[in-house]
Amino acid sequence: MEINDQQELEQAITTAFALPAGKTGSGDAFYAAFTAKINDLINHNFNFLITALYRIDVNEAKLKSLLQDKPDTDAAKIIADLIIERQLQKIKSRREFQQPGNKIDNEEMW
Repeated sequence: MEINDQQELEQAITTAFALPAGKTGSGDAFYAAFTAKINDLINHNFNFLITALYRIDVNEAKLKSLLQDKPDTDAAKIIADLIIERQLQKIKSRREFQQPGNKIDNEEMW
């Protein structure tokens, strides 16, 4: 994963899940803070977590399947991994469809 992708991923997750910006570090520290937040949401604000999963468009069937197939794995890690996977797909998709030099002049915008 490119550095820009990692930064964009961390920014998207920080915003969506109200992680304390700048206090989570990056890489492993970020992942640990994120899974801790998911665990907190599972225990204290499950409705917010479900809403976030739908908003991010995490594959519900895949989530259910993984949770059933891996009962000994921390559910927060499974959920975090699926959120990260989906966010990376979105980043890649935006980059693929972004056309350089195709900016619209402000006067041309509606």
